[in-house]
Amino acid sequence: MKVFHGRAGAASERRGNGDTFTGVVWADPVMPSTDGVTINTVCFEPGGRTYWHSHERGQILQVTAGQGWICVEGGKPEVIRQGDVVWIGPNERHWHGGSADSFMVHIATSLGKSTWQEAVSEHDYPPSALR
Repeated sequence: MKVFHGRAGAASERRGNGDTFTGVVWADPVMPSTDGVTINTVCFEPGGRTYWHSHERGQILQVTAGQGWICVEGGKPEVIRQGDVVWIGPNERHWHGGSADSFMVHIATSLGKSTWQEAVSEHDYPPSALR
């Protein structure tokens, strides 16, 4: 058993235009990566989104505020809203983020190694992808 008290010393990390996110994205660790499990609260500003990626043993997203998008490779983007929970299966290539006109906050529980790939193109990001 491990107990993590509060978030003393933990700081938000603003990311964007790097190798994992497009746009303005804030990530707050809920706990340090432990036994192959990583938990972060992630806030996407409008238009902010992940790159394409996958997780060795899957990922759970719990949307706590706002509205955004999730898309698995080969599928159409789907709207996700506050209160939604999403299961992404092991090694399923996907992306997620805020909508063009709304922020989105979710708690992301990632299981196993995360593999980051290329940025989501403007063509694949709504509203372009829905035409």
